[in-house]
Amino acid sequence: MKRSERGPWPYLFLAPAIVLFTLFLAVPIGYTVYLAMRRTKVSGLGLGRGARREVFVGFDNFAAALADTELWSGWLRVLGYGALVLVVMLGLALLFALLLDSARVRLARFSRIAIFLPYAVPGVAATLLWGFLYLPSLSPIRDVLDVDFLGATTVTYSMANVAVWGGVGFNMLVLYTTLRAIPRDLYEAARLDGASEFQIAVRIKIPILTPAIVLTTVFSIIATIQVFTEPTTLRPLTNTISSTWSPLMKVYRDAFVTGDLYSAAATSIVIAAISLVLSFGFLRVVRNHAFREG
Repeated sequence: MKRSERGPWPYLFLAPAIVLFTLFLAVPIGYTVYLAMRRTKVSGLGLGRGARREVFVGFDNFAAALADTELWSGWLRVLGYGALVLVVMLGLALLFALLLDSARVRLARFSRIAIFLPYAVPGVAATLLWGFLYLPSLSPIRDVLDVDFLGATTVTYSMANVAVWGGVGFNMLVLYTTLRAIPRDLYEAARLDGASEFQIAVRIKIPILTPAIVLTTVFSIIATIQVFTEPTTLRPLTNTISSTWSPLMKVYRDAFVTGDLYSAAATSIVIAAISLVLSFGFLRVVRNHAFREG
């Protein structure tokens, strides 16, 4: 069919997606960039009409965001938190997926639901649940372990535990679904050659799972960089979590506590840029091995 014969139908079908993309993605991003390049200028004492006006400042807000030590301190905390979460969460997800896909597994359906169920719990509810378990006056765990879960040296591990508890199920399901798509004939041929279940997992399943592992790792990196719910929800329970513990918490403080929307907009763009660099950098490093690309 020639392009002239198609009529307006393709554009009508695309219209809802284009409208939603424009309203909820393109416009907010454009407005954020607009705010990031402006600032309020105060004349005199800041009283009276016209004493405060919005002016264009170019990249000054970005320079201030990049020079902010609080932002980089938050990044260091998030990197340590992320390294712990990624290793434990994806390791457990891979282990559970392999166990559920093994030939001798029992109660597979119940196990899948039990592992996935924490992911269905909203992040705030899950963090509050664990937060009450961490509190010395309420926690039954403190009767067994004499550990201050909300202390300065342990609070990062406590937040990582919440993230791992909630994220393992989703990543396990992605990996398990990939495993179920592998032809069973490969396993039967390997067993006939004398391969054990462990050898099948290491030499057949994990290599085939590599693209899915890379995919879940990229999603997990992005989610870890955007950590906000856990520290914000636990913050009222302890004084060891600052208002700028993570980069997004700093954006929230600047925008809604101090009222500096311009600085918050610039910082959010910096965070987005760093997220893209880390995600695509990881893909660049592993793509040759994972996707067999040159």
